[in-house]
Amino acid sequence: MAARNGRTVRDLRRANRTAVLHRLYFDGPLSRFELGPATGLSSGSVSNVVADLVADGLVEEAGSVDSDGGRPRTLLQVAPGSGHMIGVDVGETRVRVELFDLTLTELARAERPLSPQRYEVEVIVDHIRHGIAEVLDAAGLAPERLLGVGIGVPGIVERTADRGALVHGQTIGWDAVPLEALLRAASPLPDTVPYFIDNGAKTLGQAEMWFGAGRGARNAVVVLFGSGVGASLVTPDVGQGRAVEWGHLTVRVRGRRCRCGALGCLEAYAGAESLLARWREEGGRVPDGTDEETALTTMLAAAYPSEGAATDPVALAVLEETAEYLGAGLSDLINLFQPERILIGGWAGLALGSRFLPAVRRHAMSYALRHPAGKVSVDLGRLGPDAVTVGAAILPLADFFARGGRRPDPAPEYPLPAWRTALQDRTPR
Repeated sequence: MAARNGRTVRDLRRANRTAVLHRLYFDGPLSRFELGPATGLSSGSVSNVVADLVADGLVEEAGSVDSDGGRPRTLLQVAPGSGHMIGVDVGETRVRVELFDLTLTELARAERPLSPQRYEVEVIVDHIRHGIAEVLDAAGLAPERLLGVGIGVPGIVERTADRGALVHGQTIGWDAVPLEALLRAASPLPDTVPYFIDNGAKTLGQAEMWFGAGRGARNAVVVLFGSGVGASLVTPDVGQGRAVEWGHLTVRVRGRRCRCGALGCLEAYAGAESLLARWREEGGRVPDGTDEETALTTMLAAAYPSEGAATDPVALAVLEETAEYLGAGLSDLINLFQPERILIGGWAGLALGSRFLPAVRRHAMSYALRHPAGKVSVDLGRLGPDAVTVGAAILPLADFFARGGRRPDPAPEYPLPAWRTALQDRTPR
């Protein structure tokens, strides 16, 4: 049966369950009395929804608190073991796979290193498959208990009806790679467990907005600063965030060749890969046979040595120039989107850290228009190197909550008749 606004009873019940789960997840433990004003539901609706969620094992009691003269009020919380998700970060230096419970507590992890500048599709698919099997085995968890697997990847993700998620990663040589279909082939997971594949900057943004430095902001830009650079825009119109190819904004006409093939991209000046290349070109001693993270650590130590050691002026000059390019790039985001906050994450952003941030902030403010610059803060993300995997795991979690805490129904083999669909909408769930 449909309401006047076109929503069915089933839709309303799902929305009520979602509202209660969200409030308990972010603000719990809460009592039934507190859930009413927090969700806008009547006391009767709260009681019915809570009873339903407790019966499903999604909500559990978490002690009690005294009330004003009455009986103690029972506190409720989301049950951590009622669901599990896997988050995957396909990064520039490694593939990281982590298993989480419903409260995003890490239960197991697996990591596989990647050869520098090599992104063979078969190798990465194999790393993901084996990583998933490894974390499930370590936690003793049956694959069918997963709510889903979220994967953060470099590049643009296109969703198609026939081939699933395709990844267009121009900077890593991926052209319409059918990653979802490849993972399904010989997958350790049953077909009922969905994959959620999205840009790594967006998954980083998801994590920072849910649990990190972006929480509470309506408008924010979360920057992923690794071998390259990317960004995720979060506004009221784009509630879950949208990845933007910020790293390929042109900052210098006829400038350095970017790894995407174009000239003068921001990534050709501000990414860790280009930063190290410029240090090498200027005579810097970049360690041979090391990964980018180790090389960047060496460069930082050369530019900002311990007391008594000599500063490497070339390393310092390259870092200062990079700070200006990055700040100029941030000014474009400030002028275009006027965010409340800009958060810098990613392994290189975190490695450069607080020592690098004041210069970036100063250049961003100097290049941006005064009015939006006066309203934005530029800070580091708070979630550390695991932020992309946490954000990837949020993808199936957010979908689960949007369904009211119910797993997706198996797809029928043939279209259901209209009377059957209408009956399902009226049936209590």
